[in-house]
Amino acid sequence: MCTTFQVDSGRGSDPPAERHTLAPVTVAQRIGASEIRATVEAFRDLLVTHRDMINALNVYPVPDGDTGTNMSLTLQSVCAELEGTDAGSGDIEAVCKAISHGSLMGARGNSGVIMSQILRGLADTLKDDQADESESEHWARAFSVAAEAAYGAVQRPVEGTILTVIREIGEAATAHVQSSESAESDADALVATIEAARVQGHDALARTPEMLPVLKDAGVVDAGGRGLLLFLDALLHVIDGRDLPEPPEDYVRVSTASAPTPSANDGEKSIADLRYEVMFFLDCPDDRIDEFRDAWAAIGDSIVVVGGDGIWNCHIHTDEIGESIEAGIAVGRPHKIRVTDLLEELEHIESFTDPTAASDDDEAQGNIVVHNNEKTRCGVITVGVGEGVRAIFESLGSTAMVLGGQTMNPPTELLLHAVNYVAADEVLLLPNNKNIIAVAEQVDAHTDKTVRVVPTRSVTEGFAALLEFDPQASADDNVDGMVEAIGNVVTGEVTVAVRDVNTDVGPVAIGDYIGIGPAGIQSVAPDVVTAMTNLLAAMLDEDHEIVTLICGEGASEAETSLIEAWVDEHHPDVDVEIHQGDQPLYPYYVGIE
Repeated sequence: MCTTFQVDSGRGSDPPAERHTLAPVTVAQRIGASEIRATVEAFRDLLVTHRDMINALNVYPVPDGDTGTNMSLTLQSVCAELEGTDAGSGDIEAVCKAISHGSLMGARGNSGVIMSQILRGLADTLKDDQADESESEHWARAFSVAAEAAYGAVQRPVEGTILTVIREIGEAATAHVQSSESAESDADALVATIEAARVQGHDALARTPEMLPVLKDAGVVDAGGRGLLLFLDALLHVIDGRDLPEPPEDYVRVSTASAPTPSANDGEKSIADLRYEVMFFLDCPDDRIDEFRDAWAAIGDSIVVVGGDGIWNCHIHTDEIGESIEAGIAVGRPHKIRVTDLLEELEHIESFTDPTAASDDDEAQGNIVVHNNEKTRCGVITVGVGEGVRAIFESLGSTAMVLGGQTMNPPTELLLHAVNYVAADEVLLLPNNKNIIAVAEQVDAHTDKTVRVVPTRSVTEGFAALLEFDPQASADDNVDGMVEAIGNVVTGEVTVAVRDVNTDVGPVAIGDYIGIGPAGIQSVAPDVVTAMTNLLAAMLDEDHEIVTLICGEGASEAETSLIEAWVDEHHPDVDVEIHQGDQPLYPYYVGIE
């Protein structure tokens, strides 16, 4: 029987106010459910407190979110899953199952997905009662299984990363067990084994810059490996009563360091050139997942596909958002799709210059972004604001975007400049705001080009319309399919009230969050999550299948996760797709299909 102890743990996915304070634990024959859970929760706490330090190390291969943030969010999801498990019951299988499932479903970013595989490898091994193994042998094998799982998840494993660190941890633990004295007590042997693994892990981490020039150039070690070692600190805290390490106060922030110039590669793109991170869950038979991996290998890199028993967590860096998703559709059902623009600067975006405009036309110069000006029969110009919104429009085939929207409606002249500049002879305008539709309809009379307006009233309607766009078809033929597409989308948005007013759903005060749907203001709340979920409650019905959230400048990861969890609980058959829009004023746009 294992020694049990009380753990003062935080609830849900929010970081606890304080880290655990545990007395030294005497380890008996086996570490049980309580100890494993306490280790995972202490690991989560360490990732939260060390998050900024780990983020500062994140320089490879591209600004792929932030490693510390992604790892801590992954562990918060694991701990949320553990909340439904009775740690005091001694049911180690239930605890390990919760760790395995929570890490798969909650993994964020490349580092989070790899970390999820490490945790799943540990959990799947530790849940088995191996009577012929000592506890040290059991944990050494668990680390080796975790390393194998992590390597197996990555399409092209790279040394000098978290993979190297977990592999050498497993090797060191195994070597120590094989060479240890049999007279050593099981408790002492386990502590010594974990300590040997920790020492070797730090040694491997220190050598990561020698394996990856990008780390050496920046003067840092691998961020994922640094985060992983905190797991061993958490484990030694639980089994040996050691203090949890504090984050250093003098770390150097290097996360904004420029990436090194890629070496010659015969015209192929390096990982750092790939623009988008695409993640989704894929319902797919296990015997078809290799087919899916092969399809992804042809269009991207930094590929991680983990899971089994029909559900897979998939991550790729690519320039081909549509093809990435289509590869999933070919073998199964992708859902909860997330697309992130990895580049902070838009070096490939063509600056607008209208050869017919005056040289001092500053408004046009700064408010039109051209995505692709190759000659086609039909071009499409969208209206919007927010770097994420722009990136999504570009990925869906938009020729150019005019900056504008609520509170910044572009004039007819600016739309006309954009129409005259693009190479196509026929142009579609997507206003994406009801107040801009009438303005857009004036453009056709002032140009020799054929201009048609697709009367989109929101960004999410614009996304739906672009899915039906064919650059080789005429403007008139395009309009029919695009108008039909926007008719299949129910849209809404959440913003902050700027004045007091009475509404059908109650009084609104300045600073309240209001949810606006087809029927006008449909929710009022003091916080954005309640406003959004109440709006969804008013809009969703049993015929709907997909909710698309476009997250603005005011939306946080935690708030988005709570909204997603609400949909999962109240509408389990509805998939949630999340995109970063970066739009001002509106924390969330929503589209429902």
